[in-house]
Formats: sequence, C-alpha cells, structure tokens
Amino acid sequence: MTLSRPFIAVLLLFSLLLQTREALSQERLAWMEAVAPPFFIHEGPFKGQGYQDLLTEIIKSHLPEYQHSHMQANITRHHQQWKQGENVCSVGMYKTPERLQFTYYSIPSVFTLPPVLIIMKERFADFGGKKTVSLAGLLKEGRMVVGRSPNRSYGVEFDKALKQWSTERNTFSYESPELSLNLFKMLQAGRIDALPGLPEEAMYLAETMGMRDAIMTLNVEENQANPEASLSYVACSKTDWGKEAIQRINRVLREQRPTAAYRAAYERWLDPSSLEGYRKLYDEVFLKITE
Repeated sequence: MTLSRPFIAVLLLFSLLLQTREALSQERLAWMEAVAPPFFIHEGPFKGQGYQDLLTEIIKSHLPEYQHSHMQANITRHHQQWKQGENVCSVGMYKTPERLQFTYYSIPSVFTLPPVLIIMKERFADFGGKKTVSLAGLLKEGRMVVGRSPNRSYGVEFDKALKQWSTERNTFSYESPELSLNLFKMLQAGRIDALPGLPEEAMYLAETMGMRDAIMTLNVEENQANPEASLSYVACSKTDWGKEAIQRINRVLREQRPTAAYRAAYERWLDPSSLEGYRKLYDEVFLKITE
C-alpha cells in the first residue's frame, strides 16, 4: 500500500508534536561554565576538549531525563544563579563554607593535582629558591603581590591562608570573564608576582601565550597534607530541584568515575611524568569516596 503525501505529512507532524511535548515535559538543567581553559575551552582548535567540558558531557549523556543547556558564567555569576535558586549546576567546584549556604554538593566529581603558585622562572630566587613555599609565610612577609579572584576557591587550606593574611598590600583581587588569562598577562608584565592555579592551567596558558619556558610552579605547603585540595564537586542550587539533581548525578558519578574515559578527561592535560602518581592517588583516594 502506498501512503499518500498528505498522510505522510500528518504522521511527520504528529511525530514532531510528540517530540516537542517530550522536550517540554523534561526538566531544564543549565550547566554553568567559566571561561577558564583547560577546564572549559570555548574556542580554538581544542574547543570542547577541556577536561570539565568532557566530564560534563559524560554526566549529561547519563541524564536523559533533563533538557540540558550551557551558559558561560564567571564565579560571581555562579554565586548569583545559585542564590536565586535557578536550575543550574557546575561540574568542578571546591567546597567552601560560603557556598554550602546556597548549594548542594555531589560526591567528588574531579580529582586534580592540588593548586600551586605560578611565578616567572626568573623570580625563583626571590621566592627563596625552594620548590615548596608557605602561602601564609609569603603573605605575612608582604614583599610579594599575589593576584587572585575574590570568589574563586583554591581549596580549603589555601583559602584560609588567603582570608587570614591578605591585605591590600600583598594581594590584588581581580574579576573578569577571562580571569586566568588576564591574571597571566599581569604576571608577565610584572604587575603581580604570583598567582594561584592548577598545574595544568598554568601549562596550558603558558603554552597559549608562548611563554611555557618562562614560568614555573611552586608547591604550596598548606595543600600538601590535605587531599581535599585535590577534590572538587558538582554543585547545584540549594533547592528541592537541586537536591534531586545531585542524587541523580551521584548515581552517574559512582558508575562513571572508575572508567578509563572519565579519568582520561583530566589525564590528557597532565605531563606524562605525573601520570603514574596521579593514577595511584585516583584509585586510593578519589574512588574511595562514594558518599
């Protein structure tokens, strides 16, 4: 039997209406993304290949009940959206006392090397010529200016030192859409002496700016004994919607974190010499936390 064209058109229209109805019935979930490569990469040859880009896609693919969207947002806007109770989440956020007031957190979603201080290699002697420094000691001396974002967290112990010892003299607070890139430019120009960040963040930006051999990273004493400095979480608004979303996200994380694809999202940005140690900690620390 040959179907008439009008009948086919009606079938197609009916199918489209069903799909539209299904989409409208889905709950909306907007994923907030900072402009901060290599966490998220929004342009260039590596667009969509940042490790939080990839982890977001893995989580999304196992949450078909939501209608997903993406929005670029600096950390200040993250806080605003959460405080307003919007249906928003973000993949790799540190826990802080302030954020606990307006967000629900998943089990750990990202395991990174701990934050470091990024400096110009030629200034190494000015920082004592040692690969590990005390952030509190550095700030108390007051000789160096550390650039930072006022709302970005660098881990619990790091944040404590910043809060306790930061002054207008030793800290420069800055906020912008391309936060890390602009702070890097200030470091290069000598307007600041150091900036906090993750090792892979430092190497990515240095490579992009053609200054990889000109910078180096210093380990931060306050981060060495606390594995929390390597853990970040999915954070959603502290609402009934957010509580349910976190429960669903936790189920996905328990299933996906042990997979090679999940771990590879971050590993691709590491120096090969770091892989063995990273994988050991991934298995012994990260995967052990399931609640």
